[in-house]
Amino acid sequence: MCIQIRCFYEIIAVGHKKYREENLPFFRSLSWSFVATVNYFLYGESLSQYFQNFLQKDEILQPLASYHRFISFMMYLCCFVLFVLTLKKGYYMVQFALFGWTHIIILLLVAQSHLMIQNIFEGLIWFLLPVSLVICNDIMAYIFGFFFGRTPLIKLSPKKTWEGFIGALFSTLIFGFLFTNFLARYQYFVCPVKYNSTLNKVRLECDPSYAFRLKEYTIPVGIYYKTVIMYPLQVHTLAFSIFSSLIAPFGGFFASGFKRAFKVKDFSEAIPGHGGLMDRFDCQLLTSTFVHVYYFSFLRSEDPARLLGQIRRLNVDSQLYLFNEIKKLLEAAGKL
Repeated sequence: MCIQIRCFYEIIAVGHKKYREENLPFFRSLSWSFVATVNYFLYGESLSQYFQNFLQKDEILQPLASYHRFISFMMYLCCFVLFVLTLKKGYYMVQFALFGWTHIIILLLVAQSHLMIQNIFEGLIWFLLPVSLVICNDIMAYIFGFFFGRTPLIKLSPKKTWEGFIGALFSTLIFGFLFTNFLARYQYFVCPVKYNSTLNKVRLECDPSYAFRLKEYTIPVGIYYKTVIMYPLQVHTLAFSIFSSLIAPFGGFFASGFKRAFKVKDFSEAIPGHGGLMDRFDCQLLTSTFVHVYYFSFLRSEDPARLLGQIRRLNVDSQLYLFNEIKKLLEAAGKL
């Protein structure tokens, strides 16, 4: 959350420097108000989903959880009305451009960083793995480019070379395969967040899904076939590694184009020799978003505990109806 706030500050600061002479009223205040509202909505949705049993028992938090979306919408309306009231004659085009810019930043930065946090709720591996893949790719691209780089890759980043790009791809594939094997061994990394209402605390214990259970694979080696034992997730990690090597760098190219448009070298000087935090996280956000979408599309399995929490929110008649329907299904399947 702190990283997200710092990154947003760096981007807004670039716009403020450019339009400082315009003396626009409440430009930065309104931008931060929109960000706070969107964060309240997104993170409130996550917390109410994973800690709904706890929230239902708390007299103060329960109304906030029940009417969360309405409260969020009213907060946004307040920001919207305030923006309209601050419109200044002669500066409408600039103000609406900044309004659109703020919302694009929210989409690209706040929404994607929220998905990164969602990955943590599903298990620490879904946060650590994409972050590590991008770090590995950056380091290996620099090393291969430094020693073997000859052919420029893209004009937006003159120092990027095809040799570094290709060398980083193969290095990231190897690293991702090995690092996944390490992380998948420990429940601390693979288990999703579960709130235990009886013990009143979060537990990181689970029965690992199929992706974290060793499986035999038969692969061709020359004219022979060899049987290897590995985690199914290691196969999926190949897709993560390829994305972080081939597509994620375009997040960095996008950031480079943005900086060139505003004629700045770095977003800030928060990290000496590297620029700002946004200069370091441009590729991270894109990769974490891909992992989030991939996980929810191909790997996630329904959690009975999460469904049970939703059932508890139903009234008694609805619970009885659901009970009878499930009973009929089990009887038809011969399970009762």
